[in-house]
Amino acid sequence: QVQLVESGGGSVQAGGSLRLSCAASTIIYNMGWFRQAPGKEREGVAAIASDGRTFYADSVKGRFTISRNNAKNPLYLQMSSLKPEDTAVYYCAADWVQDVRRTLLPNSYRYWGQGTQVTVSS
Repeated sequence: QVQLVESGGGSVQAGGSLRLSCAASTIIYNMGWFRQAPGKEREGVAAIASDGRTFYADSVKGRFTISRNNAKNPLYLQMSSLKPEDTAVYYCAADWVQDVRRTLLPNSYRYWGQGTQVTVSS
């Protein structure tokens, strides 16, 4: 059983920064960050593959950075230039995603963390 534990959420003013962390209980090759705002579907934010390739949603490119040192070490999401529309519950997810085209799709992942709230005020 894969366990994922997120941390680092909070409240920040627009333009500010936050860093999210996700600790995994075992080695996982594909990991990603997803978010869900009230009344909206869960969406992919950023993901990282086993070979280190990174993938970003267009809405966060240039502002968010996903990283990890190896397949087990904490997964991070550095979020900068935050906007009110970034407000959501952020989830860490993990799985073995064979099709790179599905890397940012929530239904590609079986293992999920409990989520952490990020609130950006204007």
